[in-house]
Amino acid sequence: MNPFRSLLITATSLALTATTAYAEPKVITSIKPVHSLVAAVMDGVGEPELIIEGASSPHTYSLKPSQAASLQEAEIIFWVGPQLEAFLEKPINSIAGNAKSVALIESHGLIKLPFREGGAFEAHNHDDHAHEQHEEHEHDKHAHEKHEEHGHDEHAHEKHEEHEEHAHEKHEEHEHNDHAHEKHEEHEHDEHAHEKHEEHEHDDHGHGEFDAHLWLDPVNAKAFLHEIEEVLVATDPGNAARYEANAKQMSEKLDQLIHDATHMLEPVRTQEFVVFHDAYQYFEKRFGLNATGSITVNPDVRPGAERIREIQKQVKSLKAGCVFSEPQFDPKLVSVILEGTNAKTGALDPLGASIQPGADMYLQLIEKMAASMKACLSPSS
Repeated sequence: MNPFRSLLITATSLALTATTAYAEPKVITSIKPVHSLVAAVMDGVGEPELIIEGASSPHTYSLKPSQAASLQEAEIIFWVGPQLEAFLEKPINSIAGNAKSVALIESHGLIKLPFREGGAFEAHNHDDHAHEQHEEHEHDKHAHEKHEEHGHDEHAHEKHEEHEEHAHEKHEEHEHNDHAHEKHEEHEHDEHAHEKHEEHEHDDHGHGEFDAHLWLDPVNAKAFLHEIEEVLVATDPGNAARYEANAKQMSEKLDQLIHDATHMLEPVRTQEFVVFHDAYQYFEKRFGLNATGSITVNPDVRPGAERIREIQKQVKSLKAGCVFSEPQFDPKLVSVILEGTNAKTGALDPLGASIQPGADMYLQLIEKMAASMKACLSPSS
């Protein structure tokens, strides 16, 4: 073979191999904090796509047609999991069948916290739960009426099979006496199961029994980072060295972030505060902060006078020096709600709606949250 031809073939082969090895994988991410961590690991290789931008909520988001089309072409999808982005569960299974789905909520080494419910931490939707409580009260109040009305109809056939040898009087007496409590328990169980299901649906619980806002602890972000690195290296080994170096660099930045935020928040650790949305316990636990309760307020519906008085009373009873809302709340509404409480107000944003997407977005998110906490919790001079 002509030596020059052989050299040309070898060079062409090497070029094709290099192109294949360093081809950018098509990666899609759900929310900004996840996108940021993935972008940090992919720096110099490619840019992951982001589904949820701006102030949209992952709990109520709907895919756009263009995003559904993009999912069909994805190689990897990074998301927190169905506990947070329930809207993605079906599309991932039906549309993105060829993609590797990475639910970061399953990452190794995560610190997971149970939901805070009861006591001073309200369920997420006051009106929904008030309705549930009302229904429960009505059920208890009218249990006997309910059993008399439905007991025989619902259990007649079952009762007949169990006690065929008994007379109708005996059957009826046994039906109402022996099974009244059973019927009540069964109905109560069904009612509460339905309430529990609705509560979990609305409270952003989705699946599982722990709080899904895991990324607000930077230590959990490091666990996400390691999972992201492993998946990218396995999918695209040609860029393994780049992914590993990027992940190491970002991990060091997260360590510094934890150090700096801990130092910043140290003076206000004992200050008590209340939040409008109980999404921050991972951040609170990491930095030793003192949340005393949460208040459920719908940003789209102005609370009535009675509810406002109830909130004001709760803020006073919790001795909260600061109440944190979120960007979607009208500042005027917050002022009205907290009028007469002497509590300062601040804003927290768990998704970083106002922060530009990118590799540094996550760092900015935690820095801004720490700064907002310190500003509101610091005693007035």
